Formats: sequence, C-alpha cells, structure tokens
Amino acid sequence: MLYDAHNHLQDERLDPWREEIIAMMPGTGLGEMIVNGSCEEDWPQVAELARRLTWVRPAFGLHPWYVKERSPAWLEMLHEYLQSHPQAVVGETGLDRWIENPDIEAQIECFKAQIDLAVELDRPITIHCLRAFGLLDEVLRSVTLPRRGFLLHSYGGPVEMVPGFVKLGAYFSISPYFGHPRKAAQLATFASIPLDRLLAETDAPDMHPPPELNPHPLDDPAGKTLNHPANLGVSYDLIAQQHRITREAAEGAVATNFARLFGA
Repeated sequence: MLYDAHNHLQDERLDPWREEIIAMMPGTGLGEMIVNGSCEEDWPQVAELARRLTWVRPAFGLHPWYVKERSPAWLEMLHEYLQSHPQAVVGETGLDRWIENPDIEAQIECFKAQIDLAVELDRPITIHCLRAFGLLDEVLRSVTLPRRGFLLHSYGGPVEMVPGFVKLGAYFSISPYFGHPRKAAQLATFASIPLDRLLAETDAPDMHPPPELNPHPLDDPAGKTLNHPANLGVSYDLIAQQHRITREAAEGAVATNFARLFGA
C-alpha cells in the first residue's frame, strides 16, 4: 500500500477533477493520504473529505502564509477541530521567509502555539519551512516537542542539518518535484536521510514532477501544470533511486515509517 504524507486534496484548484480523483485513488494502491488544512477557511472542507473517505486522514493547521488573516478565535477553533477528530494531525504550520513581507514574529507565535497543541493532544505535527531552517532549528530546540515526532514536508534544507533534526524527532518527506533536473542537488540530500525517517508525499496540487516522470499530467484552464495525487508513485521511485533499493523495499519502509509517526 502507498501512503501520501502530505497533500491538499481540498484545494480549489482541484475542484474540476476532485470527484474523478476520488474515484480513481483507491485503484492506485493508496492506503491512506493526509490532507492538510492551511487556514480557518479550508478546515471544514478537510473535515468533510475525512468524513466521506476512509482513506483520508485530516490535518488541521495554520500555514505561515495565512497568519496575517487569522481570526482572534483561530486557536480555539483549531483545538476544537483536533479534539473532534482524534486521528487528525496538526498542520500544516511552520515558518516561511520566502513570501513577501513575512511577519516572522507572528509566524513564530502561531507555530509555537500549534506545537503546544500537538504536545497537549499527543499528535504528530507537519511543518512547512522555506528559507528559515536556522530559525526553525532554534524554535524546535526552545520548546517541548510532540512525543510522536514531526514531519518536515518536502524537505528543502541543508544536508548538514539532517542529523540534528533527526535527533529532535524529525521525519522527512519527498515530493515528485524533486525529480526535476534543477532539483538534483536537493534530491541528493535524501540519500543522506536515514531510510527509517523517510516518507513520500505529493503536496498536490503543487510540486508536480517533470514531464518525463509525470504519469498523470494535469493542467488548469490557464495551462498551468498541477500535480495529480496519483503521482505519489513518483516519490517512491525517487526514494528507491536515492537509497539504491527496490521500489518494493521503499514501499515497505515508508509504510513502517508512516505508521510509526502517524499511528495505525
């Protein structure tokens, strides 16, 4: 069985194809996918997908891109969603200096609050980080972390930081996007990540593979390429390639890691 540690099936860009995607995914070998909410507005959609589909595990979090738009009641609302979904993951949350005019102090405040929730409710947490890995390390070392560990999704940080993150309880997921030739250096980082800390993701509808590795091409009406959730197998192939193991061995390792982090 295949396990997608991170995607956004609720994303409005997938609206024209969502029912078709839902119909086809069980036939792809999918065991489970984690569908990540990013803001208060999309948490209800994530919850509805989890209600409809046994193979969707919800994740609820406030993404750093949306901290400026949070309501005064966001944390209370997040707590309610997590309590009402006992298998839910906390996230997507994290830190991002890539966006224009980031409010880093607000990002840190919201990130720490969500880490505290994960600890309180004994949930794993999914972390987004762009151009802020040093700061991420500082924050993670300054707080109590979830017992289960945390996921650095679509890891784009330095290979030198991997051992330190592993000691803190990190898992690392690879997306189909790392198959692009221009991402070769970052792809090589995954060869240095212990196999027992690797997960596969799509981050659909983002992080699409290059055309030569794309078995499920998907373009929006404007011609922009989107990532199809059925491209999950590309991530497994990249893991197998980097660790010089068979695809079957990669599937077995990821299944074990997924269960260890997220629970059966």
